[in-house]
Amino acid sequence: MTTRLAMLIAAAVAAGSAQAGMDEDARGVGLYGDLWRPDPVHEYWDPGAYHRPETEAVEGVFTGAECVECHADVTPGIVNGWRDSRHAAPGDGAEPVTCAACHGADHRALRFPTPTDCGACHGEQHEQMLDERRYGFPSHALAMERAVDTKHFVDKPKPEVTACLACHSVATKCDSCHTRHRFDAAEARRPEACLTCHSGPPHPDDETYFDSAHGRRYLAEGGTWDWSKPLVKGNYPVPSCAYCHMREGRHQVADKAIWKFGLRDVNPRTAENTVKRRRWIAVCTDCHGESESVAWLRALDNERKRAWRLLDEAEDLLRDLRADDLLYPAAGERPPYPVDWWERFWPRARIGFHEGQASAFYNVSGIERRYFEMWYFESLGAYKAAAHGADAQVAAGHADLRRALDDIRREAEALRELTAAERAAGKRVDPAPLWRAGAYTDLNRERN
Repeated sequence: MTTRLAMLIAAAVAAGSAQAGMDEDARGVGLYGDLWRPDPVHEYWDPGAYHRPETEAVEGVFTGAECVECHADVTPGIVNGWRDSRHAAPGDGAEPVTCAACHGADHRALRFPTPTDCGACHGEQHEQMLDERRYGFPSHALAMERAVDTKHFVDKPKPEVTACLACHSVATKCDSCHTRHRFDAAEARRPEACLTCHSGPPHPDDETYFDSAHGRRYLAEGGTWDWSKPLVKGNYPVPSCAYCHMREGRHQVADKAIWKFGLRDVNPRTAENTVKRRRWIAVCTDCHGESESVAWLRALDNERKRAWRLLDEAEDLLRDLRADDLLYPAAGERPPYPVDWWERFWPRARIGFHEGQASAFYNVSGIERRYFEMWYFESLGAYKAAAHGADAQVAAGHADLRRALDDIRREAEALRELTAAERAAGKRVDPAPLWRAGAYTDLNRERN
């Protein structure tokens, strides 16, 4: 190592390894950005909005070779990852893509790469991802917007919602799927690249995929497959997430989402959904007969219709309670969302997706919360199972839906009986003091 580079390493260590920073007075982004402040980790999850170069870092403009020579000692893992990548050896006589192409060459103006930086070379993939926006939510391209534009993001203490961006940052940086600095397409083709985020009760893609015939075979054999092969017909014994949702490597995952993540009761025969259905069937027909693919999609439709009959019944029960002023605590007896200033004057419980239940999963009565869990957990689990061909989990999901509806029925009846008893006795316990004060509520108010 040269004396100059050795001195640079010592200077970098003395400067705290030349870590970048974020403005201390940085404001939030999104619809309610003026009402919240980002934590330091936001710099990594949304670098385009928050990253600022470290102006006290080592001074100088360096070549890629100098960056690699220095960082081979300072951050050897990063350099080794890069050396294993196609960036280091693109082939066909092309020059290596070194650090400066993604981070810049001026050491006091280094940047964290954004999708726009990646798009400078991978323009087709970048445009395909951005094209998801025309389909609305859900999509990777709108994931960050979906997080920061929700009311609970600004209303709840930041420690409870900041972690959401670990996954929603897929819209603002490419290393959610392509691990830096190797950026190996073979890694991104494996199910684990997707299941880092697509797991858990709201979106149990992991357990439903692994419980399907496709997933079970992947678990048994996937370690022996050649994942360097493109995502085209005949290259893989069974499909992975990327095979179906990013067919032929297209960075567009919103062009086949018929039921909007399973969260909305929609007409599957609209013009848009008719096109999406053809795309869905075409993917399955890579390996199966078309009539079989059509039958599976029809089974998914029937599953959603059965699920929404149960959900609609639950919503009707809640609306009847609201109409009879039987929710406890009532909307006016619990803290309103700070951004919904009109609720201070016209409080109203929001029932169901179209009234905003999706944003009201906390600070609600017990029966409303039970409906949210029915809609967002049990129903979504059944939908994902149907979409992935996990028949046993479809049955289990619908058993959970029926249990949830039974819970709501019992709670609705109990609320009616208790209210009748209170009215007969001429007294009612006011829940407002308990709901509007307390350690959690005070912390919420302080942090926001």
